Formats: sequence, C-alpha cells, structure tokens
Amino acid sequence: MKNIIYKTMLGSFLAIMLLMVACKEKKSNQQEPPTNVQASYYTCSMHPQIMRDAPGNCPICGMHLVKKVVNEEAKVDIDLNTLLKATNRFVVSSIPVVTPQRGEEKIAIAALGVVAYNSREVETISARVSGRIDKLYVHYRFQAIQKGQKIMEIYSPELVTAQQNLLFLLENDPANSSLIESAKEKLSLLGMDARQVEDVVKTRKPTYTISVYSTVSGHIHEAGSSAMNAQSAGTMKDIAKITEELPLKEGMYVQKGETIFTVYNPDKVWALLNIYADDQSLIKVGNKVAITAETAPDKPFDATINFIEPFFRGNTKTVTARASFDNSAKHIPVGSQVKAIITGNSKDAWWLPASSIVTLGIGDVVFVKQTGGFKAKKISTGMRYKDKVQVLNSLLDNDTLAANAQFLMDSESFIKLKD
Repeated sequence: MKNIIYKTMLGSFLAIMLLMVACKEKKSNQQEPPTNVQASYYTCSMHPQIMRDAPGNCPICGMHLVKKVVNEEAKVDIDLNTLLKATNRFVVSSIPVVTPQRGEEKIAIAALGVVAYNSREVETISARVSGRIDKLYVHYRFQAIQKGQKIMEIYSPELVTAQQNLLFLLENDPANSSLIESAKEKLSLLGMDARQVEDVVKTRKPTYTISVYSTVSGHIHEAGSSAMNAQSAGTMKDIAKITEELPLKEGMYVQKGETIFTVYNPDKVWALLNIYADDQSLIKVGNKVAITAETAPDKPFDATINFIEPFFRGNTKTVTARASFDNSAKHIPVGSQVKAIITGNSKDAWWLPASSIVTLGIGDVVFVKQTGGFKAKKISTGMRYKDKVQVLNSLLDNDTLAANAQFLMDSESFIKLKD
C-alpha cells in the first residue's frame, strides 16, 4: 500500500514539474513588441508570438516575416456618411491630384497635298505690233524657254512704216532732235529694242521683220487664242495632251495686244495641302510647314502657309492651304504628291492630362477633390493632342482633380452617372 501511495505522489510531482517547465518555455517565447523608437516590427502571420526588429524568416514554420505598424493612427476625417455614398457620386481615396493648365499648345497636323504651279507667277507674252509670223522658234507645249530667248520673227507693215519715218527725218531734218527721238520711241513701243533701233539708224535701211524675245522664263503651255482663253479661266491645258503641237503656226497673223504665249514658271510653285474639318480652326496664314515630296523623300524642306482658300473644292470636305516655295534648286515635278506636317496653334484653353479623364461613351468624367475623397463630375472636352485633352467648360481654374481617373472608375455605377 505504501508503495502505491509513493508511486502516485511521485507521478503527481513529475506532472507538476513538467507543467511548470512548459509554461515557463511558452512565456519565454512570447515577446513584447519592440519598445525602441521604431514604429513597426516584423512578425509571422501564423505565429504572432514571433516578433523581430528586422525582416527574416519565422524560426517555427520558416515563413517570411511581415511588417506590422505599432500604434497606427486611425483615420478620423472620414465619417460613416462619407463611406456610405454611392461610388458614382463620391470615391474615398488619397491618390495624387492635378490642376487644369491654361495656354496654347503647339500642335503638329499631318496633311496630304500636291505640287502645283503658282498662278501668281503665270506670265503672258503679247504681240506689241500687228503682223504675220515669218519664223517661229517654239513648236510644242511645255517647251522650256529662257528670258531673252528669241521666240519668233514678225513682219509688220506698221513697223516698216515707222522705220521709214525715222529714216526720212534723219535724211531730211537731222537737226530736229525732238522728232527723231519721238520716232525712235515709237519703234520701241512697237517692240523694237534699243539695239535694233540703232541698227536701223546705222544701216539707214528698214528691217522688214522684227525679232520677238521672251521677257520671262518658264514652260510654254498655250499659244494664240487658246492662250488667252486659258489665262482668263485661270487653268492650264490637260497634261495628257503634252504631245500636241501649239495652235500657233508660221504664216499666221497676230493682232496688236493679242496674247501669243502663256508661260508657267516651274521655279515658283506652291504645295496645295488638304485640311480636314477637325483641323481647320488650327491652321492660320503664317504657320510653318515641313514638306516631304514623293520624288525626294530624303530631302524634306520648310515652307510657310500664305493663303487658305475660303471654299471647299469639288465634293470634298477639305479646304486647301497654299504653301509657296522656291523650286529652282529642288526641281520637284509639278503634280508630285507631298506629305506635310503643319505646326498649328490651338486656341487659348484649359488642358488636362488624358489620364485624369474617363471616357464613358456618353460623356467624359473627372474626379474633383473634396474633403475626404473625390466627387465624379461630367465635363465637356474638345480636341485631344498627345497626352492632353482640351476642356471646354464645367471646370474652375482652382479645381483639383484625380491624376489617374481610371483608378477610381466603377463601371457598374458609372452607367448611372447623371449631370
């Protein structure tokens, strides 16, 4: 009996001792959060009794320790009513904000066009005396001529009579200088240059044909009556008829003042650029243009818009802007297609980053900063350029908006957004 009691007491004593050791070990494993100046510590999500000052792994399960903030302050500026507002009216957030910026934007506008003759550089060669064409040196359309080049010889009875009057004065009244000078001036008005007049005075013989010299350089497009008609209409002959001969022939008669040739200058041309309706308000006379011709893609050049046609051409909805340039060194063929980048100016307006606006299909929405969060607001927008959007109305210059409106978007609620 004594042995049984002794064994029972010994077992109880051992159990008590084991319990005391286990409690002591558990107490030693539980740590208080660090009491130093740090505001956080690292603990295990599975074993919260593990607390460390630096990141590492849990000594029990090996998981990475996570950071926990000590004495984290609660948000006291947001009440329950704020949190219960509909997301299509109010969103609680603290994301970065932006403000509208006012000013003009330099906008690059792409346009296509074609090289055409500058109609202000079209010249005509007219007959200064009536007569018959004895010799013609220009025979086909688009023939190039140079200033001072002989283009024809004309026999004119009127011119012969004027020369004989001069020779009569020189022979019978050489002292009458005023009449002699008047006779020379009449010959000059009839088309004779000073050298030709001096030849008549020197040889004392009339010239029965007068040489006509070109006063301009360029390409012959029309001649005779067709030249006058083309000039009055402001058009040129269809380029498909390039091989046709000119209607002016040797032996034909011309009248004083009649247009003999129409000459287009290929060195003074312009680019006719098609401007679409969305960009028409941005294009102004004086805008700079960077032009690249299809015949010389590696040689872009600069020009300036000097005229904008105030009408639509044909059935198109584009207006034509003219940019003149010097073609004497470039030699770009008339009719070549060109690409252009026009540097235009937008009107003075408010601009926002595109990221601060959400497009819903039925309108555009921004989030205006208010106490505790952001309020959704519908706005009207204009043009978009790169990462900026033009704001037409509904915003104040002191409004502060969410920089990333997409972050606050709730598609389910946005469908119900009202003005």
